[in-house]
Amino acid sequence: ASARSHYSQTRLLLLGEKRETKLSEVGGALRTVMRVSRVSARLYLSDLDSALNLGVLTSRNVTLIINATGRRVVSYPALDGLQVLHVPVQDQPHALLSPYFDPVGERIQQNRAGSTLVHCTAGRSRSPALVMAYLMRFEGLSLGQAYERVLECRPFIRPNAGFWRQLIEYERNQSGQNTVRMVRTAAGVLPEKNNFHGCFL
Repeated sequence: ASARSHYSQTRLLLLGEKRETKLSEVGGALRTVMRVSRVSARLYLSDLDSALNLGVLTSRNVTLIINATGRRVVSYPALDGLQVLHVPVQDQPHALLSPYFDPVGERIQQNRAGSTLVHCTAGRSRSPALVMAYLMRFEGLSLGQAYERVLECRPFIRPNAGFWRQLIEYERNQSGQNTVRMVRTAAGVLPEKNNFHGCFL
């Protein structure tokens, strides 16, 4: 009886370990999915760790990486044909990101060999700002629409106030209008939606 009891306990422990392993694998896959956001058919946003993941790059046929971490030396997986464009900007409100809006957008637009992955360190500030600028220029969206598009696929983005000011100026230069304005709140300076003409203001 004691032998059977020991066998049953051992079997339950093994089943428990297998279940925990499977749950861990599922959790890891979900975390990867959440860290990589699909903006459009061939455009993705992510953090740095995901950009260093061979499986992330190959499964999405990434042929161009926009590195907005501010770090020049990043060891990406060795993939034939993989191109990298560096954006040497720190995530600071005074940092100038707008000079890179057009060069980055043009490279994304020209990349017909595969998909583009735009990343910074966490995928919350620099890379979403670059993607919004691309959507304004090459997909004809307003800043308000571009923000909604990116926010829908990556709900935790938060470009700093300086990047928002540069995006607002970029939209004004592109279209002669502004669909977003920044307001000071208890949570910091944030974009505000306004019903004026059904847009952001």
